[in-house]
Amino acid sequence: MPNHFHFLVFTLENHRGNDLNKAIGILLRSYTRAINLQENRTGSLFQQKTKAKSLTGFPNEYPQICFDYIHQNPLKAGLVNKMEDWEFSSFRDYMGIRNGSLPDYEMTEKFIDYNKSTFYKEAYGEINEEKIKMIF
Repeated sequence: MPNHFHFLVFTLENHRGNDLNKAIGILLRSYTRAINLQENRTGSLFQQKTKAKSLTGFPNEYPQICFDYIHQNPLKAGLVNKMEDWEFSSFRDYMGIRNGSLPDYEMTEKFIDYNKSTFYKEAYGEINEEKIKMIF
């Protein structure tokens, strides 16, 4: 996305969302410093503070909702006509048309109803907007 990004990250049970939030904040600050040094500029690269949302305590379908929402985000924002056209998404990897190193397919199959043969059709399914509002 031009002004934000999403990660769906699974952590060990004893880690809290706040710890992840801090770690991502450190990563983004380091990235900002490097880009500012490279481009001889100053200031923020990102508009909003880092947010992490723990799905612990939400019903079991919420990781699936987040997974689908993340993939549908560029399409719903009108940035592409098909989800597979957005090059900065893991959608292409899950479809099998790119072999990226970021997705953990074993973890995905464990926590999300992911099936490579039905993924494309299911990924375009409607997401319950009320549940999205509860998460985000």
